[in-house]
Amino acid sequence: MKKQFDRGMGEVLGKYQDKSRENLIPILQDVQERFGYVPKDAITRIGEFLGLPSSKIYGVATFYNQFKFSPPGRYHIMVCRGTACHVKGSALILDALLRELRIGAGQTTRDGLFSIEVVACIGACGLAPVISVNGEFHAKLSAKDIPGIIESYREKARIEGGSK
Repeated sequence: MKKQFDRGMGEVLGKYQDKSRENLIPILQDVQERFGYVPKDAITRIGEFLGLPSSKIYGVATFYNQFKFSPPGRYHIMVCRGTACHVKGSALILDALLRELRIGAGQTTRDGLFSIEVVACIGACGLAPVISVNGEFHAKLSAKDIPGIIESYREKARIEGGSK
């Protein structure tokens, strides 16, 4: 795993000959695209590469909510909180997900199967309220739909084998 991380970071940083601060956000974006999140060790490596303290890298990365600091679940759930979804009860959908999975927004279940991200808009207003699980939309939901949806993905994971 360490070798894979080192190789991945080498490839990301190798794209940047100019070690200027202006490259910080593009580097963070590339790291997240590569690993699915920004690992703690990546912050240290980026700091060394750019000659900046890790606290500065972390400060910039935490300012933008696009950056994630824990690996996403095998089934990444995006909960739309846009206006249409809000009006149609997406807060109740989010609450049901948090209860069912016993995690908070932005977290991943211990088994690595599920993660939840709250987003401003998915762009499916006519389907409100809506969630997306790995790009698969579940539309016109009510809180009572959530346990069945989660169980269907758990069953899918059992069939496909294991957690993440």
